[in-house]
Amino acid sequence: MPAGLPTIAPVTSAVVLDHPGLLPGALDPGVGRRPRRTPRDWLVDSLAFLVSLAWVVLATFDAASPNPTFADRLPYDWMIAADALFGQLCAAALWLRRRWPVGVALATLPLAMFSVASSIALLIIYFTVVVHRRTAVALAVTGAGLFTNFFFALLRPNAGSPYWIDTIWGVVITLLVLAWGMFVRARRQLVLSLRERAERAEAEQQLRVTQARQLERTRIAREMHDVLAHRISLLSLHAGALEFRPDAPAPEVARAAGVIRDSAHAALQDLREVIGVLRAETSLPDDPERPQPTLDDLPALIAESRAAGTRVDLRNRVAAPDRLPVAVGRSVYRIVQEGLTNARKHAHGAAVTVGLNGAPGDGLRVEIRNRRPVGELPGTAIPGTGTGLVGIAERVSLAGGRLEHGCDDQGDFRLAAWLPWPAT
Repeated sequence: MPAGLPTIAPVTSAVVLDHPGLLPGALDPGVGRRPRRTPRDWLVDSLAFLVSLAWVVLATFDAASPNPTFADRLPYDWMIAADALFGQLCAAALWLRRRWPVGVALATLPLAMFSVASSIALLIIYFTVVVHRRTAVALAVTGAGLFTNFFFALLRPNAGSPYWIDTIWGVVITLLVLAWGMFVRARRQLVLSLRERAERAEAEQQLRVTQARQLERTRIAREMHDVLAHRISLLSLHAGALEFRPDAPAPEVARAAGVIRDSAHAALQDLREVIGVLRAETSLPDDPERPQPTLDDLPALIAESRAAGTRVDLRNRVAAPDRLPVAVGRSVYRIVQEGLTNARKHAHGAAVTVGLNGAPGDGLRVEIRNRRPVGELPGTAIPGTGTGLVGIAERVSLAGGRLEHGCDDQGDFRLAAWLPWPAT
């Protein structure tokens, strides 16, 4: 998660997720494009409606008194009743202000020039416009409100104060509501931005977990293939030979059975090692408890393939093999192992050439080449998973190298890789 996001966890998780009804509809993550009233909105709107009605009653009684406080007494009683009616209409319009804030503001704005009973409801409507609409719209409505304020000071003067005092008070109150509304809007936009960042960070974290899980599965499959495919191919090869030659001499059958037994034991041992490492919470390639094959183990791998009947010609021209990084040597071993396994699977009986060439600073080149068989003998076909070359390609790519495989013009199958070998 990006730095700084943990500080918004209480806002997004504790409030937005656990109690979304405590937020305004615009911040409720469960609503659609047009937000609906949340319980918090119903509470605020009800309170605003009651306060506006209370102000209508107070302003009406004050206007009907012999000595009004808010403005001079109106000359006719029907004007007092009309002012009270306008105040009630503005209070009722508060229930529509969330859906059509600008429309309600424009419809009620003329009342601001003369109605005292409507003043509280008009301020609430104006506040809603500032909170829910763009700054340009809010400033336009503010300008219109200041314009009506000058008329209000003329039409409803107060004998206890001069015109300019009433005008200044109207401007101050309007600007205070503007500042308060812009602060509330900025805070809500900040909460929305932080919530979006938190949701995006959570989605990215889930993606990273999914990718890491997929990489772990790929790593396990690659290691299982590298370790077991070689042994299993030897088992299949010798078992197929015994099936193909049931009348083979007893010494040859005994030798093949011994190879099968040894290969089976080695495969079981490799399987135990892989499972043991996977059960431990360590990375398989870097686990110090499990010995990893290196370039020094390559002759034993070649000898094992020769003992199984594969003709292998090793051409090792590696300069300063003692300076070869362990990771590069392990990759070379796995590449040669995969090449020999594929040769046994798909080109049984064909001669295999393994070439190594490289030096510090130049990189290391490994090439496994075998002839494609003309025909296939019964009992010699070994099924494959089709993931061996994919795993080798991933291994070479992680090492920063290049891999090539396919048939050349001579009909030979060629598996070649280049791995970086630093000079120091």
